[in-house]
Amino acid sequence: MKTAIVYHSSHHGNTKKLVDAIAQGHNVDLIDASAQKQANLGQYDLIGFASGIYGGSFHPDVLNLAKNDLPQGKRVFFLYTSAGLGSAKSIAAAVKEKSPVIAGEFGCRGFNTFGPFKLVGGTSKGHPDKTDLENARRFFAGLCE
Repeated sequence: MKTAIVYHSSHHGNTKKLVDAIAQGHNVDLIDASAQKQANLGQYDLIGFASGIYGGSFHPDVLNLAKNDLPQGKRVFFLYTSAGLGSAKSIAAAVKEKSPVIAGEFGCRGFNTFGPFKLVGGTSKGHPDKTDLENARRFFAGLCE
């Protein structure tokens, strides 16, 4: 199964840690949405969209690439990191017109020093941790079965 993960990871690299953990040992093409504004996703059987949660939403680079480049009817999954409660609602809404088959979503805490959290040394220190990364690998393995 040919797989790609479109991601954006900044600040502390939380999302990149998830993406790298999943890609390790699997044939997964990684597409950095901050560096690549377009992608030929038609060649993939399974496409992941990954981002930190920014103001309750996936990063605009990932949302735009998903809206513009996801072909109709593709099998997709969502990954995210957040300081608190996160969700994949924004990316699910962005791809809705493409009638995707949503295979699942995985989210975990990520270290956060945005805004006032910087004053207290951040929140969710150490995340994603070893357990988070292993859970992400298990999630992906389940998608591949």
